[in-house]
Amino acid sequence: MNATIVDLRYRMKDVLRAIDRGETVTVTYRGKAKAALMPISPLLRAPDKGTPKTADQPLFGLWNDRDDLTDPASWVRNLRQPRAVLGEAGIRRKRTAGRPK
Repeated sequence: MNATIVDLRYRMKDVLRAIDRGETVTVTYRGKAKAALMPISPLLRAPDKGTPKTADQPLFGLWNDRDDLTDPASWVRNLRQPRAVLGEAGIRRKRTAGRPK
């Protein structure tokens, strides 16, 4: 089944019914395919199985070998520092082309 952006907005119930029937829905924007909506496999959908385990996901442990992420909380805290604190630490951010100097 093909569905436009307008179909997703106004006929989402029909799109979900098609997915429930096992169809893959191709989302188009201005006549070009942009995404594909497909049903979840029955193994993942089964209520007795529960949700899949995090360790079973393909990207789990992707950054295990990085030394700078041994303490994720401090890493995120450093990312969220305001510009003034970054300046005091001697860290410079790259300016984008659209901003005035």
